[in-house]
Amino acid sequence: MSTPNNGSPGERRRSSGSNTGGSNSSNSSAGRNAKGRERNRPRTRSRTEAAPSQRTRAADPARLVAFEVLRAVSGEDAYANLVLPKSIRKHRLDKRDAGFATELAYGALRGQGTYDAILARCVDRPLEQLDPAVLDALRIGVHQLVAMRVPAHAALDQTVGLARAVIGAGPSALINAVLRKVAARDLSEWTALLTEGEPDAVKRSAIEYSHPEWIVRALRQSLVAHGRNVEEITDLLRADNDAPVVNLVALPGLGDLEEARSAGAVDGELVEDSALFSAGDVGRLDSVRAGTTRVQDAGSQLVARALAELALDGVPVDEDGVEKWLDMCAGPGGKAALLAALAHQKGAVLLANEPAPHRAQLVRQALEAVPGETWNVRTGDGRTVAEDYPETFDRILVDAPCTGLGALRRRPESRWRRKPTDVGELGILQRELLTTAVDAVKPGGVVAYVTCSPHPAETTAVVADVLRKRNDLELLDAGAALDAVSLTGSLGAGHESTAQLWPHIHQTDAMFLALIRRKI
Repeated sequence: MSTPNNGSPGERRRSSGSNTGGSNSSNSSAGRNAKGRERNRPRTRSRTEAAPSQRTRAADPARLVAFEVLRAVSGEDAYANLVLPKSIRKHRLDKRDAGFATELAYGALRGQGTYDAILARCVDRPLEQLDPAVLDALRIGVHQLVAMRVPAHAALDQTVGLARAVIGAGPSALINAVLRKVAARDLSEWTALLTEGEPDAVKRSAIEYSHPEWIVRALRQSLVAHGRNVEEITDLLRADNDAPVVNLVALPGLGDLEEARSAGAVDGELVEDSALFSAGDVGRLDSVRAGTTRVQDAGSQLVARALAELALDGVPVDEDGVEKWLDMCAGPGGKAALLAALAHQKGAVLLANEPAPHRAQLVRQALEAVPGETWNVRTGDGRTVAEDYPETFDRILVDAPCTGLGALRRRPESRWRRKPTDVGELGILQRELLTTAVDAVKPGGVVAYVTCSPHPAETTAVVADVLRKRNDLELLDAGAALDAVSLTGSLGAGHESTAQLWPHIHQTDAMFLALIRRKI
């Protein structure tokens, strides 16, 4: 499950009072019984059994932030990575409390499957009959009890206090009773109980590592399809539940990492101009606000650089002598900014295409750090690009919409939103986009087909279907292309001309890359 966190900010805020009283030397019969014991002496209460007037009534700000994130995700289909920073700023959390809130929110989202299975054993009704806000508070409580270094009494007291403050006194009593049952076992004991007697390895893994069963099956299939051993599934699922380090990239020729290094970042080991940042809110860096340093997974950096650095032989040169590049699915603009910076270095130009107007505006904002003569933004359906630009581009990136099964560690809520039917529905769009791309690329030019999913139905099957229908296409060695831009020199990601990165091996998102050349 999630990496334990060093304590709770709530513990620092609570006063630890104790009952005091003066001593009386006289042993009066009014105060004691015949055996000398005090009459009607109140039973000593534990912290979690404190009288209502003694219990925490205020919501701890860090826990409140985590609760707001879970409510937005479950109630509004929001994205945790967008809600969390706003909530942290709204409640003015310091660095330590922000870290606690982040671990609590993301940890509760990642562990939701396991935690709901635990809660189902402790609640006297189906979970779907609980008020959604109550269920989210319970998930926050369970994560503290079984996966963080938060004392049980603090987890109970503060979660109940949160519920009392933002939900109500009635639900807080239910939450207290349920979490007391949860606290009776640790995570390993709960896992053993929940998986006891289950012969199906997929079902056991789904409970133990908090993934939907269909995703466990899909990832097992993906490992085999890309030349890996299916026994790696445990390491892969564990990697999905690890809190990822923020990856940075300095736009080549435009940015640098000095400010990030001064703030605690360390240089990345996979790709040039990259760094790993775990020193707080990266948005506070001036270089990030300026857009010359960007947050981008190292896997995304690798596939963009692989396309940009690939040698093209025999491609017809335009009259202006300028290479033309296309990012067909550019929103929200991360890879487009890196491609544009690389294009600027090489004297090329980039067209960034995005169908949704609001996302096209995000692409423009992402590209503002790159000189304007290098790039342009088209707002339109990527599947119509070839109609306007037939056989026009030297290099095309198709970062296709996909299930995102390769980025579950960064988008923990997506594992609970995606459905098996999404794979087939997205597959149609993926094939249409790739077909358009090979019509828009010049003879001799290259299309990079990329997904943040290792699922073979979204990766190798899509590529094979498009290649099968034409005789003017060929696969280039994507693994060798990644190795050529990697600082390690050998990533071991290639398999049968395509390449697949993995969280448990490369510490990147599970990016897939196929390089398709249109024959001259």
